[in-house]
Amino acid sequence: MQPIHILLLIAGYFGVLILISYFTGKDDSNETFFKASRKSPWYVVAFGMIGASLSGVTFISVPGAVEASKFGYMQVVFGYLVGYFIIAYVLMPIYYRLNVTSIYQYLEDRFGVVSYKTGAFFFLVSRILGASFRLYLVAIVLQQFVFDAYGIPFAVTVIISIVLIWLYTFRGGIKTIVWTDTLQTLFMLIAVGVAIYLILGDLDMSFGELWNSKDLAEYNQILFTDNWLAKSYFLKSFIGGLFLAVCMTGLDQDMMQKNLTCKSLGDAQKNMVSFSIVLIVVNFVFLILGALIFMYAAKNGVETPLMNGKPKTDLLFPEIALNGNLGISLAVVFLLGLIAAAYSSADSALTSLTTSFSVDFLGIEKKPEHTQKRTRQLVHIGMSVVLIIVVIIFKLLNNDSVINSILVIAGYTYGPLLGLFAFGIFTKYKVIDKYVWIVTLASICVTYVIANSGSYYLYFTADVANLAEAQELAKNTLYQFGYELLAVNGLITFIGLVLIRRQHD
Repeated sequence: MQPIHILLLIAGYFGVLILISYFTGKDDSNETFFKASRKSPWYVVAFGMIGASLSGVTFISVPGAVEASKFGYMQVVFGYLVGYFIIAYVLMPIYYRLNVTSIYQYLEDRFGVVSYKTGAFFFLVSRILGASFRLYLVAIVLQQFVFDAYGIPFAVTVIISIVLIWLYTFRGGIKTIVWTDTLQTLFMLIAVGVAIYLILGDLDMSFGELWNSKDLAEYNQILFTDNWLAKSYFLKSFIGGLFLAVCMTGLDQDMMQKNLTCKSLGDAQKNMVSFSIVLIVVNFVFLILGALIFMYAAKNGVETPLMNGKPKTDLLFPEIALNGNLGISLAVVFLLGLIAAAYSSADSALTSLTTSFSVDFLGIEKKPEHTQKRTRQLVHIGMSVVLIIVVIIFKLLNNDSVINSILVIAGYTYGPLLGLFAFGIFTKYKVIDKYVWIVTLASICVTYVIANSGSYYLYFTADVANLAEAQELAKNTLYQFGYELLAVNGLITFIGLVLIRRQHD
């Protein structure tokens, strides 16, 4: 598939999104931009959230990680399911009772202004980093397979990506996102289905034959229970997945803003429960796809593409789809799926960042009505610029697997949010509000020390040449924190809040 064909495909795709935004953005009031006037059908929100939850990370990195971690990611997904039920029946009733625009307004109601600003700050950091990683993933694919052919610099690729998002979100905001997410989810699922069908055809297998094949058996291990020290140990992954779901969905303005556009609490809960069940199936299908791309690569001698001189499994699916012998149809649906997966999370991230900064830091709802829309529009532009800058920085600095980087970062930035909300919901204490930011920063520092203490201990006591060697030795001899680090971080924050509690106003 030639680069010009890819450009035309991208242009056509965004043309459809802009057309949707034309109809959904006719009323560009802040009420529509922030809340979609609370009129979204729950089933539309649920279907669209599949794409927003999976994003380009799942579309590329989850299949790409199958060689190293097999189907172990499902252990995390099982934890997600429990977490989503907690969101539906613990957190959502609070948000609807308070009728919030930003979910962090709960912290002001419960503790005070400093707690409120602290929570919103950690969301901004978390979402900027998370959204930038996702955009980075798509940008490097587009750069390698499209824009390098025209000599276009990576920075320009990123700017084009953000501008396209801005074009269809700047008027309708979350109302537009709810409907574009539905289209994007559909494209993504079609892409996965077509990829599986075509690869099975090339391998001369039916799905039933694949299910019983020895080749799939090399990858399909789900439960890892033999070594509790390892990051992949079942209980650690399950607990980590539970807390990741609660934090990265239930305590995240981006994901909850969509849910809060439903007409009622009951509708929002139906949305969350149905979405959580479907998401298990969809993630499993992505892992099946991952096994298939490695089986296909082995049969056809496809080498894992290099990035910065090192094999990058994130790029194997794009390599097979765009440069393999499976035909133009796979290339087309892959690109549509990739763009849909990436932008279904990036567009809502931009909208939620605009919402949070406008409401939580600028107090837009308290400003004169005639200035509110202009303020929101300026913030929307500003957040677009921030995302561009951070994505470019990631291109220069990132060396880790994209999905692991996102989840490691989330373990530090979402932990304080977990501790704050848990303390507010499960205790009746007030806190000395002015000290809350100190507690949260201290929690991050302590969590970092705990997570890395083993490697530093071996570095100073064992006969190793450098820290990297100590980290490798620690993997085989010491307890390794996985996704459960998020819960540890939240617990430390909770303990810190206990220390600054007060029983009376």
